[in-house]
Amino acid sequence: MKFNMFTKALAGGVALSAMLTGAALADPAVIYDLGGKFDKSFNEAAYNGAEARKTETGGSFLDLELQNDAQREQALRRFAGQGANPIVMAGFSGPQRSPPSPPNSPTPISS
Repeated sequence: MKFNMFTKALAGGVALSAMLTGAALADPAVIYDLGGKFDKSFNEAAYNGAEARKTETGGSFLDLELQNDAQREQALRRFAGQGANPIVMAGFSGPQRSPPSPPNSPTPISS
């Protein structure tokens, strides 16, 4: 079966639309630093921003308050596995670079 240029372009456009729609429907995730969600600093600012997005869009978000540093990478992997996009990490005590992510997972955003 031969496909002409128009058919290939149309199929590519449909595939791209499906991928972008999936990304647009993904819920974001917030990983709060060790100070807790209501620390009157970065964590609380991230929480307030996520709540504002939730109010504006009617969507939702995933979040986690870290209890120790060892949970950071585990939380990133869990949220990526759940399809969260983007993943936001608030605070200073995280690594300068994000830990390696599984293939085809969203890039974490560190503040």
